[in-house]
Amino acid sequence: MVEAMRQSIADMIKGIERYNPIHLPTLEQYVDVQARENAYDLEANLTVLKLYQLNPQSFKNDVAAQILLKALTNLPHTDFVLCKCLLSEKIMQEDLINQVIYLGDILERCEFQHFWERMSQIPMTELCDRIVGFKDSIRKFVCHVVGITFQTIDKGLLAQLLGDIDGKNVS
Repeated sequence: MVEAMRQSIADMIKGIERYNPIHLPTLEQYVDVQARENAYDLEANLTVLKLYQLNPQSFKNDVAAQILLKALTNLPHTDFVLCKCLLSEKIMQEDLINQVIYLGDILERCEFQHFWERMSQIPMTELCDRIVGFKDSIRKFVCHVVGITFQTIDKGLLAQLLGDIDGKNVS
Protein backbone atom coordinates (compact mmCIF):
# COMPACT_ATOMS: atom_id res chain seq x y z
CA MET A 1 0.00 0.00 0.00
CA VAL A 2 2.81 2.41 0.87
CA GLU A 3 4.59 2.03 -2.47
CA ALA A 4 1.43 2.63 -4.49
CA MET A 5 0.56 5.62 -2.36
CA ARG A 6 4.15 6.92 -2.54
CA GLN A 7 4.01 7.02 -6.34
CA SER A 8 0.58 8.62 -6.32
CA ILE A 9 1.78 11.29 -3.86
CA ALA A 10 4.98 11.88 -5.86
CA ASP A 11 2.87 12.56 -8.95
CA MET A 12 0.52 14.78 -6.94
CA ILE A 13 3.24 17.05 -5.59
CA LYS A 14 4.98 17.68 -8.90
CA GLY A 15 4.98 21.14 -10.37
CA ILE A 16 2.27 23.71 -9.76
CA GLU A 17 -0.07 21.27 -8.00
CA ARG A 18 2.38 20.78 -5.13
CA TYR A 19 0.80 23.41 -2.88
CA ASN A 20 -2.83 22.97 -3.89
CA PRO A 21 -4.72 22.84 -0.57
CA ILE A 22 -7.18 20.36 -2.04
CA HIS A 23 -4.46 17.70 -1.66
CA LEU A 24 -3.98 18.30 2.07
CA PRO A 25 -6.38 15.57 3.34
CA THR A 26 -4.67 12.97 1.13
CA LEU A 27 -1.23 14.11 2.27
CA GLU A 28 -2.31 14.01 5.93
CA GLN A 29 -3.60 10.48 5.41
CA TYR A 30 -0.22 9.60 3.86
CA VAL A 31 1.56 10.86 6.99
CA ASP A 32 -0.59 8.46 9.01
CA VAL A 33 0.23 5.60 6.61
CA GLN A 34 3.95 6.37 6.99
CA ALA A 35 3.59 6.16 10.76
CA ARG A 36 1.67 2.86 10.65
CA GLU A 37 3.84 1.15 8.06
CA ASN A 38 7.32 2.37 9.05
CA ALA A 39 7.79 4.32 5.82
CA TYR A 40 9.22 7.80 5.35
CA ASP A 41 8.77 10.42 2.63
CA LEU A 42 10.47 13.71 3.43
CA GLU A 43 9.22 15.56 0.34
CA ALA A 44 5.58 14.74 1.05
CA ASN A 45 5.99 15.69 4.71
CA LEU A 46 7.64 19.01 3.83
CA THR A 47 4.76 19.67 1.46
CA VAL A 48 2.26 19.14 4.29
CA LEU A 49 4.14 21.58 6.52
CA LYS A 50 4.36 24.14 3.71
CA LEU A 51 0.62 23.79 3.08
CA TYR A 52 0.05 24.43 6.79
CA GLN A 53 2.22 27.51 6.49
CA LEU A 54 0.18 28.75 3.52
CA ASN A 55 -3.17 27.71 5.04
CA PRO A 56 -2.86 28.15 8.82
CA GLN A 57 -6.57 27.48 9.34
CA SER A 58 -5.94 23.89 8.18
CA PHE A 59 -3.14 23.21 10.66
CA LYS A 60 -3.37 19.96 12.64
CA ASN A 61 -1.16 19.61 15.69
CA ASP A 62 -1.02 15.82 15.71
CA VAL A 63 -0.08 15.57 12.02
CA ALA A 64 2.70 18.14 12.42
CA ALA A 65 3.95 16.31 15.51
CA GLN A 66 3.98 13.01 13.61
CA ILE A 67 5.97 14.63 10.81
CA LEU A 68 8.52 15.97 13.28
CA LEU A 69 8.81 12.60 15.00
CA LYS A 70 9.24 10.84 11.65
CA ALA A 71 12.02 13.33 10.85
CA LEU A 72 13.72 12.36 14.12
CA THR A 73 13.77 8.76 12.91
CA ASN A 74 16.07 9.89 10.12
CA LEU A 75 18.79 11.37 12.34
CA PRO A 76 21.65 12.20 11.84
CA HIS A 77 20.28 13.69 8.61
CA THR A 78 18.97 17.27 8.78
CA ASP A 79 15.32 16.45 8.07
CA PHE A 80 14.21 17.57 11.53
CA VAL A 81 15.77 21.00 11.06
CA LEU A 82 14.14 21.35 7.63
CA CYS A 83 10.75 20.52 9.11
CA LYS A 84 11.23 22.91 12.03
CA CYS A 85 12.03 25.74 9.61
CA LEU A 86 8.55 25.45 8.12
CA LEU A 87 6.85 26.03 11.47
CA SER A 88 5.96 29.49 12.71
CA GLU A 89 7.06 30.67 16.12
CA LYS A 90 3.45 30.53 17.30
CA ILE A 91 3.08 26.89 16.24
CA MET A 92 6.40 25.95 17.86
CA GLN A 93 5.06 27.26 21.16
CA GLU A 94 2.04 24.94 21.12
CA ASP A 95 2.47 22.31 23.81
CA LEU A 96 2.65 19.13 21.71
CA ILE A 97 4.92 20.63 19.05
CA ASN A 98 7.11 22.20 21.72
CA GLN A 99 7.53 18.82 23.43
CA VAL A 100 8.58 17.15 20.18
CA ILE A 101 11.03 19.95 19.42
CA TYR A 102 12.45 19.53 22.91
CA LEU A 103 12.92 15.80 22.23
CA GLY A 104 14.80 16.71 19.06
CA ASP A 105 17.00 19.15 20.96
CA ILE A 106 17.82 16.48 23.55
CA LEU A 107 18.81 14.05 20.80
CA GLU A 108 20.93 16.65 19.01
CA ARG A 109 22.79 17.26 22.30
CA CYS A 110 23.23 13.48 22.66
CA GLU A 111 21.53 13.43 26.06
CA PHE A 112 20.18 9.98 25.38
CA GLN A 113 19.26 8.99 28.92
CA HIS A 114 17.29 12.21 29.34
CA PHE A 115 15.60 11.51 26.00
CA TRP A 116 14.34 8.12 27.19
CA GLU A 117 13.11 9.65 30.45
CA ARG A 118 11.08 12.22 28.51
CA MET A 119 9.80 9.51 26.20
CA SER A 120 8.33 7.64 29.14
CA GLN A 121 5.97 10.52 29.95
CA ILE A 122 2.38 9.82 28.96
CA PRO A 123 1.71 12.19 26.03
CA MET A 124 5.01 11.34 24.34
CA THR A 125 4.65 7.61 24.87
CA GLU A 126 1.21 7.59 23.25
CA LEU A 127 2.32 9.72 20.32
CA CYS A 128 5.53 7.80 19.67
CA ASP A 129 3.83 4.42 20.00
CA ARG A 130 1.68 5.37 17.00
CA ILE A 131 4.86 5.51 14.89
CA VAL A 132 5.98 1.99 14.06
CA GLY A 133 9.74 1.59 14.45
CA PHE A 134 10.26 4.94 16.20
CA LYS A 135 12.24 3.61 19.16
CA ASP A 136 14.32 1.30 16.98
CA SER A 137 15.22 4.20 14.68
CA ILE A 138 16.30 6.31 17.64
CA ARG A 139 18.35 3.39 18.97
CA LYS A 140 20.01 3.11 15.57
CA PHE A 141 20.97 6.79 15.82
CA VAL A 142 22.28 6.27 19.36
CA CYS A 143 24.38 3.35 18.12
CA HIS A 144 25.73 5.54 15.31
CA VAL A 145 26.77 8.26 17.77
CA VAL A 146 28.22 5.77 20.25
CA GLY A 147 30.12 4.07 17.41
CA ILE A 148 31.84 7.27 16.32
CA THR A 149 32.38 8.55 19.87
CA PHE A 150 33.56 5.60 21.97
CA GLN A 151 36.32 3.08 21.41
CA THR A 152 34.97 0.93 24.24
CA ILE A 153 31.83 1.27 26.34
CA ASP A 154 30.46 -0.56 29.34
CA LYS A 155 27.57 -2.83 28.43
CA GLY A 156 25.41 -1.35 31.22
CA LEU A 157 26.00 2.22 30.03
CA LEU A 158 25.18 1.23 26.46
CA ALA A 159 21.95 -0.39 27.66
CA GLN A 160 21.04 2.87 29.45
CA LEU A 161 21.84 4.98 26.39
CA LEU A 162 19.60 2.70 24.36
CA GLY A 163 16.67 3.24 26.70
CA ASP A 164 17.37 0.69 29.43
CA ILE A 165 16.94 -2.22 27.10
CA ASP A 166 17.54 -5.72 28.42
CA GLY A 167 21.25 -6.49 28.68
CA LYS A 168 20.71 -9.64 26.59
CA ASN A 169 19.77 -7.45 23.63
CA VAL A 170 23.02 -5.47 23.85
CA SER A 171 25.77 -7.20 21.95
